[in-house]
Amino acid sequence: MHDAYTAMGAHMKEQSVSDQARQVPFVNLRRLHHAMGGSLDAAFLRTLENAAFTMGAPLEEFEKTFAAYIAVGHGIGVGSGTDALHLAIRACGIGAGDEVITAVNTFAATAEAILMAGATPVFVDVEPDTLLMDVSSVERAATSRTRAIIPVHLYGQPVEMGPLLDFAHSRGLRVIEDACQSHGARYGLFRTGGIGDIGCFSFYPSKNLGALGDGGIVTTDDDEIAERIRLLRNHGEAKDRLHVESGYCSRLHALQAAFLQQKLPYLDEWNMLRMRAAEIYGDLLGETDAVLPVRREGVTHVYHLYVIRVKDRDRVRQALGEMGIQTGIHYQVPLHLEPAFEGLGYTKGDFPIAEEAAAQILSLPMYPYIDYDEITRVSEAVKETLSG
Repeated sequence: MHDAYTAMGAHMKEQSVSDQARQVPFVNLRRLHHAMGGSLDAAFLRTLENAAFTMGAPLEEFEKTFAAYIAVGHGIGVGSGTDALHLAIRACGIGAGDEVITAVNTFAATAEAILMAGATPVFVDVEPDTLLMDVSSVERAATSRTRAIIPVHLYGQPVEMGPLLDFAHSRGLRVIEDACQSHGARYGLFRTGGIGDIGCFSFYPSKNLGALGDGGIVTTDDDEIAERIRLLRNHGEAKDRLHVESGYCSRLHALQAAFLQQKLPYLDEWNMLRMRAAEIYGDLLGETDAVLPVRREGVTHVYHLYVIRVKDRDRVRQALGEMGIQTGIHYQVPLHLEPAFEGLGYTKGDFPIAEEAAAQILSLPMYPYIDYDEITRVSEAVKETLSG
């Protein structure tokens, strides 16, 4: 399999071997775009020729295509993944006095969206192996004010959705999936974004399906929610051009929709390459002291990020950087300890699993067409640093 993986990625290597030898980037989007030939150029020229850049046919085409991919009735393109979450919460009628439960180890946007809607984020801790939302913690955190749960499919792996949905349905709670890192991942037979009441995706450029700028989409089978989000994203304007409520300017632009329409057919192949890269990392790092990602049975992990855990993380990261290997930390501070959310009243020690993991997590280079030599170089550098 390693030979097959190398062959698939070999034609995407940079022209300058010397430059590549000096550095392994954290993400390399050029290889994806080179693999697509001239299709992005053609999409740009078609959009330029049609001169319809806001709403219109390219957006509608992509919304239908993406909704079909997720196997839901509606896709509503919006300005970003943050906007997708915000508008989804508002479309459920959630606001002041309401609580929304989510994981404490997510990107700030998840909690920001709750606050933007006027509601209060309620954080829960995560599972020690997967670092995904702990469903038993959700049950303990729910109160009479809880209106929704936002599971975060962190790093590309779905949360344990079966028990979560059972609990939510028993309490009449909405489930809004933060699928911003899990494009194409499956929980059983169902893709993320099509499991709960609403799915929210980001098309930030480095995502598994990324635009050439910001963008997002909301997916749902609920006709009323879909219609409400269509109103909210476009200033509350109905089809007769009357503004029936105060809304927002959050539209996925036609040019980004055209680019995404060209990229979507590659998504499953790109996810497969990520999974193969993760398997190679696992083979090469299996004998080290690093804690490697755990994939839950019955799900597809699409490895938006490949996150290991190591002791003395900052020293390891610095050493890798000195060897020309770019890394990331996702995320360095749990949300309850971020200054932006100190008003929620949490303190250090409230979420011990997330806090311990935050001091150890390290994201290694991961992207489609990362080649075997690059993965080997990263792995050998990690081994050398951990043994030093």
